[in-house]
Order: sequence, then structure tokens, then C-alpha cells
Amino acid sequence: MALVFRTVAQLVGLSFSFLGWILSCLTTYLPQWKNLNLHLNEMENWTMGLWKTCVIQEEGGMQCKDFDSFLALPAELRISRILMFLSNGFGVLGLLTSGFGLDYLRTGGGQRKLKKWLMILGGILLWLSGITALIPVSWVAHVTVQEFWDETIPDIVPRWEFGKALFVGWFAGFFLVIGGSFLNCAACSTQTSPSFNHYTVAEIQDPSQNLEMKNTPVKI
Repeated sequence: MALVFRTVAQLVGLSFSFLGWILSCLTTYLPQWKNLNLHLNEMENWTMGLWKTCVIQEEGGMQCKDFDSFLALPAELRISRILMFLSNGFGVLGLLTSGFGLDYLRTGGGQRKLKKWLMILGGILLWLSGITALIPVSWVAHVTVQEFWDETIPDIVPRWEFGKALFVGWFAGFFLVIGGSFLNCAACSTQTSPSFNHYTVAEIQDPSQNLEMKNTPVKI
């Protein structure tokens, strides 16, 4: 029963982690971190990502322009780029490390302790990947809310709102954390088979036989 639970937990954790890593990569490059709806011109919709700004027109389609300078970006976007790259890197390392620790792989099959520690290390890396994905999207969301309710900005000025990439990033972070938790649970549930004591022949023999052997005279 424990073996079935461990195998299922490993497969579920790896599936959640892989899905979270894919969503994290999508979040990094999606240009919909922020949306700007113009009330004066409802035919246009502006979006902003980590790399470029896009305008979507009903007639002309979508046109994008890359940011000219990294240093000219707001602080939350600059740090979000770095954190999302770290998240993707931690995710790759976590998937590879935990993959080598799976029970049904023959690699290192005779080294059960090594597989356990590989699984734990992979789970920790996936935790780090999830946390470093949740921090930037939550920070950008926090700044967006602050700017939206800023009373110093006139009401006529359009406000940025949440984009689809923020929700994708939240799902990515939660999936990575959940996947790493499943993998760590599977690794901690690994139990070595109990070692049985081996008894010598002298311990198994009947005490009466030992007594008879002691009382038997030795012939010289």
C-alpha cells in the first residue's frame, strides 16, 4: 500500500510540477501582464508585459513594440524579469533532479537513499520555482491596485488593470508548490524494509541438547 501511495504521489507531483513550469514559461513571455482600456476609443486595447507593449485594434490586429531600455523600466518589471528567469531555471533543475529519483527508473535502483535525497532536493527546487514565480506577479498586481486607486490621478486618465498573464503566473506558482509538496511527501514516505536479526545455530538449538553436549565426557 505504501508503495502504491508513493508511486501515485510521485506521478501527481511530477505532473503538477511540469504543468506549473510550462505556465511559468508562458507567463514570462506573455505581453498581457497589464491591460489598459481606453474609454474614449473602445476600439483599442493596450497591454503591457515584461518585454514589450502591444496595442490591439479590431481592424488592424495586434501591433507590439519592445522596450528600448532595461533600466528605463519600472522597478517591478525589472525585478520580475530576473525572478521569472530564476523560476524557470529552478523548475528545470527540480524536474530533472526529481525525475532521477523516481522509483520506477532503474537509474540508481540499488541506492535507495540517493533516490530519496534526489526527490527531496527536486521538491525543494520546485518550491523555490513556485515562490519565485508568485513574487513578481503578486508584486505587479499590488502596484497595479495601488495605481488604480491613486486619488492623485484624475479620473479621466485611463488606469491599468490586471492582465491574463498575472492569473497564469498565479496558477503556475501554485502548481509548482503543490507538485513539490507531493514529491517531498513521496520521498518522506519511503521506508526501508526492516532488517531481521539472524540467529546462529547455537542460539536456535534446544538448551537440553546443549546440556547433554556439555555432560558428555571427552575421550582422549
